[in-house]
Amino acid sequence: MSNIHNHLGKPLTGWRLRVYTIIFEADTRAGRWFDQALIAIILASVAVVIADSVQGISARFHQELYVAEWLFTLIFTLEYMARLVCVRHPLRYALSFYGLIDLLALLPTYLALLFPEVAVLIDVRILRLLRVFRVFKLTAYVSEFQTIGLALQASQRKIMVFLAAVMMIVLVIGTLMYVVEGPANGYTSIPVSIYWAITTMTTVGFGDITPKTDVGRLIASMMMLLGWGTLAVPTGIVTAEMAYARQTPTTTRTCQECLTEGHMPDANFCRQCGARLPDYEHDERAG
Repeated sequence: MSNIHNHLGKPLTGWRLRVYTIIFEADTRAGRWFDQALIAIILASVAVVIADSVQGISARFHQELYVAEWLFTLIFTLEYMARLVCVRHPLRYALSFYGLIDLLALLPTYLALLFPEVAVLIDVRILRLLRVFRVFKLTAYVSEFQTIGLALQASQRKIMVFLAAVMMIVLVIGTLMYVVEGPANGYTSIPVSIYWAITTMTTVGFGDITPKTDVGRLIASMMMLLGWGTLAVPTGIVTAEMAYARQTPTTTRTCQECLTEGHMPDANFCRQCGARLPDYEHDERAG
């Protein structure tokens, strides 16, 4: 069994290990510089996409925006290829969340180049909108995004239970309002009444449907007050998990087998797949 773990968890060596450490981890000076530079490039590329959607700017600086778009696309392409080359299981990364986001960041530009005239099948404007997905690449380089993601993942069962309770409440109240108000006052069906219950509980209250009877207004008042307290529940759940995550000293160490991030500084094995982790490379300035 130990031989299997040693084989699967054996760290990469040579230039691939160096590239891997710089790209996937940010506890070294080079890794931190790489992440900061990539964040700036992502924000600049999204700004180019937004500017290109403004007719006046696009007409005046069309050539410059076109060149900038291709420059950013080539940078993201090289980054994507480097990530595939330095990991031992490139297909796992390609099919991971961040791998798909990286692919979305560069694929629309190439599709627009290959199919510029097929307006029936591909709308170039939609491809331009898809380029905004590059902003999701920021989640891989900002630790606060990772903290929120871990907090949501840890509290997902509690949130699901909470949502189930909310759905039961709006189903009961919506049905009750359908009986109390009826089609004459706009509550033409139970689904419409449930829609009213959801907008009332979330304190949105579009006003397109309002109760007309005294009993209906009493129920609506109770739903509004209930909504204030109900909306605080998921906030408290996620906040508690985020506070716990901040107290846990994790790093950007990444498992080279399953690409799980955020291991403890003294961890020897991956918390997800059990593979042996490479040595923790860091320095005080990057930390």
